[in-house]
Amino acid sequence: MAAKAGDNPDSLMTLATIFCLRNLRKTMCYQGFRSKLSLRSDIFLPSEICDKLVNTYMELVHTDSNFEPEESFFQLFSDPRSTRLTRVQLREDFVRDRDLEAIKRQDPIELHLTYCNSLSSRSLKTLTCFRETLVSLCLFGCSHIFYRKGGAPLACNEDTEDEDEESPASRQALETDFSFEGFNRLRLLNLGGLPDEVDAESLLRPLKSLISLDLSNVQLPGTAFLTQWKDRLASLVLYNVNLSEELISTVVELSNLRHLDVSWETRRTSKFKMSRKVLTAIVQRLVNLVSLDVSGHIMSDNCTVPHFEEAMGRPSIEPCKSSIYPFQELKRPLQFLGLYDTTLCNVTHIPAHKVTGSKNEDQVLNAIEAYTEFRPELAHRAINQLFDIARIQHCSQLLRALQVQRNCCLTLCNFSIPEELEFQYSRVNQLLLKILEPGRQDESIQRIAVHLCNALVCQVANHQKEAVGKMGFVKRMLNLIQKKLQDRLCDQVMEFAWSALWNITDETPDNCQMFLNCRGMSLFLECLQEFPDKQELHRNMLGLLGNVAEVRALRPQLLTPQFISVFSNLLDSKADGIEVSYNACGVLSHIMFDGPEVWSMEEPLRDTVMDKMWDAIQSWDVTSRRNINYRSFEPILRLLPQSIAPVSQHWATWALFNLVSVYPSKYCPLLIKEGGVILLEKVLELDSSKPETKDMASKVMEQCENFKKDPMDTSNGQEVNLGQRG
Repeated sequence: MAAKAGDNPDSLMTLATIFCLRNLRKTMCYQGFRSKLSLRSDIFLPSEICDKLVNTYMELVHTDSNFEPEESFFQLFSDPRSTRLTRVQLREDFVRDRDLEAIKRQDPIELHLTYCNSLSSRSLKTLTCFRETLVSLCLFGCSHIFYRKGGAPLACNEDTEDEDEESPASRQALETDFSFEGFNRLRLLNLGGLPDEVDAESLLRPLKSLISLDLSNVQLPGTAFLTQWKDRLASLVLYNVNLSEELISTVVELSNLRHLDVSWETRRTSKFKMSRKVLTAIVQRLVNLVSLDVSGHIMSDNCTVPHFEEAMGRPSIEPCKSSIYPFQELKRPLQFLGLYDTTLCNVTHIPAHKVTGSKNEDQVLNAIEAYTEFRPELAHRAINQLFDIARIQHCSQLLRALQVQRNCCLTLCNFSIPEELEFQYSRVNQLLLKILEPGRQDESIQRIAVHLCNALVCQVANHQKEAVGKMGFVKRMLNLIQKKLQDRLCDQVMEFAWSALWNITDETPDNCQMFLNCRGMSLFLECLQEFPDKQELHRNMLGLLGNVAEVRALRPQLLTPQFISVFSNLLDSKADGIEVSYNACGVLSHIMFDGPEVWSMEEPLRDTVMDKMWDAIQSWDVTSRRNINYRSFEPILRLLPQSIAPVSQHWATWALFNLVSVYPSKYCPLLIKEGGVILLEKVLELDSSKPETKDMASKVMEQCENFKKDPMDTSNGQEVNLGQRG
């Protein structure tokens, strides 16, 4: 069940774990042989820290698009003398056979594998290494783990290479040699989605001590085998298992059951009619029951009390007043009762503390919380119903609904943004800005929403950016930044917010004006002072100010002794390679382009700043890889054919030379298309152009000429996955 939403900040343990995972080479690891990541020899980590590292790593992989997975991450936990794993949760196709093999010397107590479709029967062999310690095992949705890869035997050589590692389609031969023999400590087992070819009865026979069993979506030819646990089993889940009179008769023999789930996905496809007799048998025979789910089944008409006979008064959870006849025999109200997609959820008196259904907001929220992890098809329908409630009526439980928001935001992260959301572009932005209102402080939702906002304003047309700016985007991002400053916290929300502002101000003067009007420059100075060592933050802020400086009408607001001194000092910055220094120089280049007559301040002197700019440019490596993405060179090109500020001309020429040299196939066509070569020829003709500038301009033209002759030749530069302009 999903955790409750709230405004509690992350614990120090969580913050430290995330920091280590983002900076493995600077904290606990080093680059070993063949660039393999290795744990430092002086590191010894207890199970609490190791479990947190692995489980948080999986969370970051699936929720943070900026997080880079490490190829050999699981190898860090290969030696139990320096690391200990006890409770491990891995999910989805990212997990491979070799990842489990890396930790086979560990002694986990809990191992949860969910939707790990890249695993083959090689991982079954690894599971046998854990048979003496495992207490809880989940293989839910691991549809290929019972199949051999390419027909290879289970007893494969441990040194087998990972050929076909990412080829689930090659898994055709059913693995017949695996057995749960020896898993004597196993108490909780989830085999949801077990392939039909696997004989569940034979597979489970060695497990004598189970107390919890999940066989969701499993075909059961026979049912008698369940009685081997009739004195022990406390939880049984048979979701989407074809019910029959025989199966119900077997289930009611399991007298110690406290949780029973015999629900179905939807009553449209249900073939079993849940009669009054069946429900009565469940209540009468399973006297220890505290949780029951019969969602998705067709209910007999005689299950409910006629409306005119119902107990008077407010809705009650007392069994004696139950509107459902069989539940009148309960000794006490159930803690949980699943009635989603049944007619029973609509009655007045239901003897349960928590009910899933579609009658009201509370039932729908209960359904979302109960079904999100293992039944996304039900959660999806419930989320749509909650949307209808919020749209037509009023959502009264906002904090609970915010959990829902997190899942919706995560779903949006899986789209190709902004392309696949353009048909609802305005609406999605409005919803995200609503989520980011000041009163809503759920940290995880905030982080995901800001990330989505950033992605939505990157690589879109200027008119779309202007429209989003008018929705209050700029002000909302600055409010987030101000709140983080008050908390003295520079986290992902802070960095994403500045990055989003960088993107939304790109070639959009109106948004640049909004930034200045909303105290943007004051917040820039405060962030610079409060977080002097945050390189990513500095890069994003200076990139944004570069956009502001490109707007001639706004440049006078930057021309103050305080701002010029700050930009001048940042020329010496080595943060994020050359990026901070480069962007600071870009801001100053546009200011210098307005000429000496606008420079009214006594300090710093214009010539002094220009000298620092020359020194900075000459210190940069022209082969530097860049964390930037230009859609147009127009702001740079306007600095070329002029004699007012030769240093600005030189910065622009250096920028072009760097980009066409390192990324020729991307930027040579763009420069040619926008008439850059003609403007570079004018640089060569101007007497005011410095010799080093002319030399660099010639090299840019030569690079473009070579590209036109052989566009496939990228020997002078290799394309990389560039970051966005924000």
